[in-house]
Amino acid sequence: MKLLIIFNPKAAYGRSVKKLEHIKSRFAGLGIDAKFLPTGHPGHGKELVAGTDLAAFDGLVAAGGDGTLFEVLNGLYSHPKADRIPVGLIPIGTGNAFARELDLEPDAWQEAVDLLHRGQTRLIDVVEVKAADLGFYYLNTLHMGFSVTAGLVAQKLKFFGRAAYTMATLWQVLNKRSYPLVMEIDGAVVRSDNVFVTISNSRYTGTHFLIAPGASIDDGLLDVTLLQDLSRRRLLRLFPTIYSGRHVGFEEVSVQQAKHIRILSPPGMLLGPDGEFVGKSPVDISCLQRDLAIFC
Repeated sequence: MKLLIIFNPKAAYGRSVKKLEHIKSRFAGLGIDAKFLPTGHPGHGKELVAGTDLAAFDGLVAAGGDGTLFEVLNGLYSHPKADRIPVGLIPIGTGNAFARELDLEPDAWQEAVDLLHRGQTRLIDVVEVKAADLGFYYLNTLHMGFSVTAGLVAQKLKFFGRAAYTMATLWQVLNKRSYPLVMEIDGAVVRSDNVFVTISNSRYTGTHFLIAPGASIDDGLLDVTLLQDLSRRRLLRLFPTIYSGRHVGFEEVSVQQAKHIRILSPPGMLLGPDGEFVGKSPVDISCLQRDLAIFC
């Protein structure tokens, strides 16, 4: 087996580098020919994959977090469908939400390498996005509104480490605002004032938030979670329940499944796919059922 590994040395605030030699050693011990390509700047993972002849490899692996996997996926989808190869991941990033769908715990790199060695694959859904300014693909969740703004604030607080997002979220609660949302869900028009909208292929976001407990990565459907406007006190009560998925029981939260979603307004809203910040509304979102082979 020959694998192309896209390795993010800045994943987990740079802690991933300490694991690199151990990961290489484990691959060698299993007899796997692994070629490592480190990323050097945002978007580099996509560039590396897009510029590589994948015919020489049996699989493509993202070694990092969900952001690294996002770049690898989009690099892969720049190739013709006939040239695409199975994808795997080694969860050594800050956010490892998709690893949960493969029954991998965050930072379980040893188990991830063993999983790659087994060579078993399954077909999963991929989400295709056509935004106002560009197009891209994702595997986990796409956010708009509160979660995106909190993520941007967290970037400015990254020197606080893992506490950055919690601090940013509390800040956003204090500065909460809603947006007049107009969208189509499988053709049905929805109008409401929302704090956030999340369109999920997988169950988790940010590793630990069970944002879409009913989602499945191979059912051909996306889970649309809408949080309607509510008081700050109510939002503070709701937020901790996202860890367990109990937020879906709040009357301000609605969840429905669909194959195709269009967000028509407000225009110019920043999108947050898989922990990244890419594209703006209006946006057209479709589920490509069982379009990608992934090591499992």
